[in-house]
Amino acid sequence: MIHLIVGNTGSGKTTYSNELKRRINGIIFSIDTWNNTLFIPDKKPDDSLDWFLERIERAEHIIVGLVTQLENSKTDTILDLGLSKFEHREKFRKFAKANGYELRTHFLDISKAKRLDRVLKRNEEKGTTFEFEVTKENFDFMETWFEKPTENEMIGGVVITD
Repeated sequence: MIHLIVGNTGSGKTTYSNELKRRINGIIFSIDTWNNTLFIPDKKPDDSLDWFLERIERAEHIIVGLVTQLENSKTDTILDLGLSKFEHREKFRKFAKANGYELRTHFLDISKAKRLDRVLKRNEEKGTTFEFEVTKENFDFMETWFEKPTENEMIGGVVITD
């Protein structure tokens, strides 16, 4: 089964993914780890959002190949890839359907105030889920970027709230 982990910045996607992994013994793909390891060291101050999106698309091409191998080996995959946009989630739903893979969406619907507190705390403590600092400006941008999953997207899914 493919698990799509959806939630806005600071909702606890990586923490939730790690908890889910322990329950189902799945494999996590976290885009923050890929970004931090492969892309952020090369980012220049004037590189735009498009610079990141291009690299994420390339990383996801590799991830899809690995997911295919894992699904064919009957190993669940947990996609902690941001999945902020309907279109991004739809890409994985279509992939799962085309290949006969089961898919479940997990939506972490956490209040803005609680998410901001988590982000500020994570920036300060730099604990186990810290990959890079999320500025208040980045947090505010994601508030306008994120598209909440529709009712149809959540059929058979899991919703986690405060």
